[in-house]
Amino acid sequence: MQEKFQFHTGYYDHLHPEPSINFQMNRWISYLGKSALEELQGLAPRLSDFSSYRREFLALAEKALSEERDLHAAYYFRSAEFFMRQDDPFKGPTRKKFLSLLCERYKINESDRLAIPYTDGNLNGLLPAYHFSNDRSKSTIVIHGGHDSYMEEFFPVILHIREAGYNVICFEGPGQGAALHESGLFLTHEWHKPVGAILDYFKLENVTLLGISMGGCLALRAAAFEPRIQRVIAYDVFFDWIGTTFEKLKPVAPLLKFLLNSGISGVFNLVLAGIMNKSPLFDWGMHQAMLVLGVSTSYKVFQKSKQYTTRDVSPLVKQDVLLMAGTEDFAIPLSHFYQQIEVLKNVSSLTARLFTRAEQAQNHCQVGNLRLAVDCITNWIDFTYQHGT
Repeated sequence: MQEKFQFHTGYYDHLHPEPSINFQMNRWISYLGKSALEELQGLAPRLSDFSSYRREFLALAEKALSEERDLHAAYYFRSAEFFMRQDDPFKGPTRKKFLSLLCERYKINESDRLAIPYTDGNLNGLLPAYHFSNDRSKSTIVIHGGHDSYMEEFFPVILHIREAGYNVICFEGPGQGAALHESGLFLTHEWHKPVGAILDYFKLENVTLLGISMGGCLALRAAAFEPRIQRVIAYDVFFDWIGTTFEKLKPVAPLLKFLLNSGISGVFNLVLAGIMNKSPLFDWGMHQAMLVLGVSTSYKVFQKSKQYTTRDVSPLVKQDVLLMAGTEDFAIPLSHFYQQIEVLKNVSSLTARLFTRAEQAQNHCQVGNLRLAVDCITNWIDFTYQHGT
């Protein structure tokens, strides 16, 4: 991974009327730059549903591949695959194309991809990981994603962090990437267990743990029970999964909470089915959650999602903590940023960084100005490593 990478700065609000799809398109522009902006501006009017989204991005990926624009092709394949359901016969092959092109671009060989043994009770599997070393490393940073990310898509971020003077180990835990698709490991709220397996394998102490997106929740949960973590970064804050979901379902949230807390699963599933029938995006999100959590109904998704909060474990977090958030995050309520600050009572130090529209970093995980986010992360690590307790 020798190539210098330049992130594109700028978040574009009006590529697509659906905020989630608009955000996904901005993700690829952050990595690919102005040429992708021009391509996606032309593509956006043709994205009327998931079928057209899949068709148009696959065609764009093949076009980029024929023009030997391999990085564009890789991220366009990832975009097409992102909204594919698990039973889509194109999902597996499209995922493989994305991984192959990205690894080839960054000169990552199959031998560079490690498989870490993982056991949790009766569960056994392998956690995929990469180790990117720096000969003049200041310390080690362990990085993981969140709900449905692939760690390979973060290679540009990882590259910049490594070039800033760090050893970087990135891995996929249960419910993520190959740990899910190849080992059949489902997401766990006991995130200290996969993190512990990584730390054991590499014999690590005194590390920084960085969790991306929903990984911000997972990283804090791991830090509460894993003393080998000395610094923890929530990139971004993800305070409470079920609270975030109810925020998007405000008109029916009181009814859903009553049904959920009363154990009336049949009626709950019927109400959710009605919402899913009206919203293809919510339908996709629920099926994605079922896949990641290893459950078969909406009711079970909501019951499981109660476990993915930092409210209960935050008083146990004693490390140096960096919280990051955008003022206009399309997914996470801004109030969760302040709630997360409030419950971290026992940390060694707390830095909370709120990114704004003026910085083009107002949205989820600072898409629009990833370089600013990476610089914030490395500057904070440098400071706390030198001055921390």
